[in-house]
Amino acid sequence: MKKRILVFASASLFLVSCVSSKKYTELEALQKSTNDLLNTATMKINTLEDDKAAALANVNSLEEQLKFLKANNQDLINNLGNLTTLSQKGAENLEKSLESLREKDTRIKSLRDAVTRKDSVTLALVTSLKGVLGNMNDDDIEINVEKGVVYVSISDKLLFRSGSFTVNKAAKEVLGKVATVINNRPELEFMVEGHTDNVPIKVEGTVDNWDLSVRRATSVVRILQKDFGVAPERMTAAGRAEFMPVAENDSAKGRAKNRRTRIVVLPKLDQFYDLINQGMEAATEAAPSDTSTQE
Repeated sequence: MKKRILVFASASLFLVSCVSSKKYTELEALQKSTNDLLNTATMKINTLEDDKAAALANVNSLEEQLKFLKANNQDLINNLGNLTTLSQKGAENLEKSLESLREKDTRIKSLRDAVTRKDSVTLALVTSLKGVLGNMNDDDIEINVEKGVVYVSISDKLLFRSGSFTVNKAAKEVLGKVATVINNRPELEFMVEGHTDNVPIKVEGTVDNWDLSVRRATSVVRILQKDFGVAPERMTAAGRAEFMPVAENDSAKGRAKNRRTRIVVLPKLDQFYDLINQGMEAATEAAPSDTSTQE
């Protein structure tokens, strides 16, 4: 009996042992499967976290863009309103600009007319001077025009002795011819300039070339006034000494050219402006009739 019980107990223990081993294997397989699932889930979670971070960054970027677009849209709306206002002001400014251009065109035309008339006066003066002095040696007298100003240059040897400021008697004939032209045009003013070379003056009573050039100019002015009746208020006497040479002073020929007396016909700017104003007034008076003609 005892032997049967022992056999039965051993069989039962064997069966229990077999069952536990199988269960353990199953549990072990389940644990491995669970671990694999956990690892996979962890990887997915990490991937999702990265995606979430990227999505948040994209959302922030889009929010910044939206903010910029809203501000830009408001600026555009404001600018549109400003453009409407500007278009009205632009039309007014354009009309003002056109009016200003028309005024400038009128002034330019008047200025050109005044210059043309002034040039005509200058040409007539040069013609008159060349007419009365035409028989003189070109080396002794030169008449030219520079920038609308008439210059009459008379050589030193024709007017004065060396180092002297007393006008020669023979030179008075030349000054008389110049005075004839000047007196026929009382509206003109002029300046008499004395010029020397650079050789220092050594004449008793004369300080230097400045002194000599001024005295020579004053002597010519006195002759024109006293002998030929030129109004003194129309004349100016000036000395340039050796500081405006027309030739080099390193030769006798060059120094001779520099020793000269020059008569400069001064442009009267007030008369020139009067010509411009007269042109402007004439254009203004003619404007209404021109407008009615166009209509």
